[in-house]
Amino acid sequence: MASNGDHKSTSTKKPPTPSPLRNSKFFQANMRILVTGGAGFIGSHLVDRLMENEKNEVIVADNYFTGSKDNLRKWIGHPRFELIRHDVTEPLLIEVDQIYHLACPASPIFYKHNPVKTIKTNVIGTLNMLGLAKRVGARILLTSTSEVYGDPLVHPQDEGYWGNVNPIGVRSCYDEGKRVAETLMFDYHRQHGIEIRIARIFNTYGPRMNIDDGRVVSNFIAQAIRGEPLTVQAPGTQTRSFCYVSDMVDGLIRLMEGDNTGPINIGNPGEFTMIELAETVKEIINPNVEITMVENTPDDPRQRKPIITKASELLGWEPKIKLRDGLPLMEEDFRQRLGVAKD
Repeated sequence: MASNGDHKSTSTKKPPTPSPLRNSKFFQANMRILVTGGAGFIGSHLVDRLMENEKNEVIVADNYFTGSKDNLRKWIGHPRFELIRHDVTEPLLIEVDQIYHLACPASPIFYKHNPVKTIKTNVIGTLNMLGLAKRVGARILLTSTSEVYGDPLVHPQDEGYWGNVNPIGVRSCYDEGKRVAETLMFDYHRQHGIEIRIARIFNTYGPRMNIDDGRVVSNFIAQAIRGEPLTVQAPGTQTRSFCYVSDMVDGLIRLMEGDNTGPINIGNPGEFTMIELAETVKEIINPNVEITMVENTPDDPRQRKPIITKASELLGWEPKIKLRDGLPLMEEDFRQRLGVAKD
């Protein structure tokens, strides 16, 4: 197994100097934070948490390809909040102290629908955000993905594993796009001294997920609420690990505020087969639905489970919410949006 080594002090240049206001004695400057993709599922929950700190001004840039203004409705018009309709593949000229770079479709249905757009978002979008970080001296966090491990030959996966990725498959725009984004982050870090943070996010679920986004938890919950059969992709023994969104946001903020570049796995090491997940959703939400097998999609990873030792030791982070406690919270949100009351 190849190791990435310790990335604590690989920088060869000093980071660019941020705004003098940050160190001013007479002016307690607010932290100005940009969240790209902030109208999306994880992004909007992150914005909620950042806005709770009254020292923060939060700017969201989103093109609404998969995100929704509705996710941010409670903050629109707030004096510390700003929303910009912007596509990160175009440069953005603003002054910020921190950048959470989440912009990118993360569901197979969306990234396969427009694979060229997906890889442009990952490559050109990340280049633009790194250019912004370099210009204003901001610290930047990239939400990478467990997909960088591809269909792993090592189980479970730690950060030193280099992955087993098909470079020309239908998912490559996302998998390889995120791998290039990580490369760009480290190259800017070493060449220009940019302060970087890389989170490798594993499957996340919770309220505000797109209802028909093709991801397994949202599919099963929507199907159970509608009384439709739960469609498990064959063979049903493939595994995933599910992290509730509030735990995920906590991990991202700890990584941003800490001293380690990463990459750091952030996910829940509790591992479930797709059959087990379907049975749990059936039991909790609608015991009357059937479970049926459907054909699998190409390049679907057989196993996915993070080793979170780094997150635990370096960030003091581990997930708190169990799947059985998180699913009902998501059910409530989905019922509201689907307009289906609980019997």
